[in-house]
Amino acid sequence: MHNITALIPVRAGSRRLKNKNILPFGDSNLLIHKIRQLKQVEGIDSIVVSSNSDEMLQMAKDEGVEVHKREEKYCDEISAPFSEVVKNICQNIEGEHILWAPCVTPLMEPRHYDEAIRIYLSDKNHDSLVSVKKFKEYLWDTGGSVNYDAGAGHVPSQNLPDMWVVFNGIFLGRREDMIQWSYWLGKNPYKYEVDKRDAIDIDDETDFEIAKHLYKKKFLS
Repeated sequence: MHNITALIPVRAGSRRLKNKNILPFGDSNLLIHKIRQLKQVEGIDSIVVSSNSDEMLQMAKDEGVEVHKREEKYCDEISAPFSEVVKNICQNIEGEHILWAPCVTPLMEPRHYDEAIRIYLSDKNHDSLVSVKKFKEYLWDTGGSVNYDAGAGHVPSQNLPDMWVVFNGIFLGRREDMIQWSYWLGKNPYKYEVDKRDAIDIDDETDFEIAKHLYKKKFLS
């Protein structure tokens, strides 16, 4: 039997969007919404909320899931590099495999997590799994065009090379590996592709409004 722990990392003090992790969403808020989604996933053995916020940890307890009280230095994005944050969290929770499930992707559904877990457990060619969305856009940097030759005439977007954007939906791997890597992914992750509608990743007010609109249209209309 595979032991998979779903981890929801949240913290107080969001900078771009105040109180982002507990903004009202659906019939609750983003954190509680994610907890309730993960409770529906058959392949998950336990759910842990890791946070420095007593308010958020109490919400998790009220929902009947486990909690990890994180030290402030692993939450302020200044005192410790992200590698130490990942390592610290993984060292303080249990489970053979850790599925990171940030609450800022509320349109990820239980079916996505179920499918990702099935793929991860059956796949022998990759060391981890990450959620991605297909990306076909005209990219430029300070030196000019990146993924096409802007001087060779127009290139239809469908003919651009396949690229993917990693988003905060799923990061899945062995806990001991994550501790060793000091990261949530290895060098050879499986790219679990999600439709861009379901992959909305809340970073600012615009993202939040789009997520609410899409959720209402998909589930409440």
